[in-house]
Amino acid sequence: MIAALFTGIAAAPWMRAALRYGAIVLAVLLFLLSLRRSGERTGRLAERLETTEKANHVQRQMLEAAARRPRDRNKLAERLRDGEF
Repeated sequence: MIAALFTGIAAAPWMRAALRYGAIVLAVLLFLLSLRRSGERTGRLAERLETTEKANHVQRQMLEAAARRPRDRNKLAERLRDGEF
């Protein structure tokens, strides 16, 4: 019954045109939504990359500072006396 009703409605030329334009609008809308979602995903990935780069930079600075640290108390005392600290 529904198929017969749909076939009767779709038989009218104006209805076929309306269905065609409706399908086109729906396709464009779905395409735009997928673009938006893709953009959001790209933004999240870029933010994650930026955060990782900052963390790596801080860790590199900490490692460099640890490499320059005095090895024992005597070296620490010498650096303090020399005013290098």
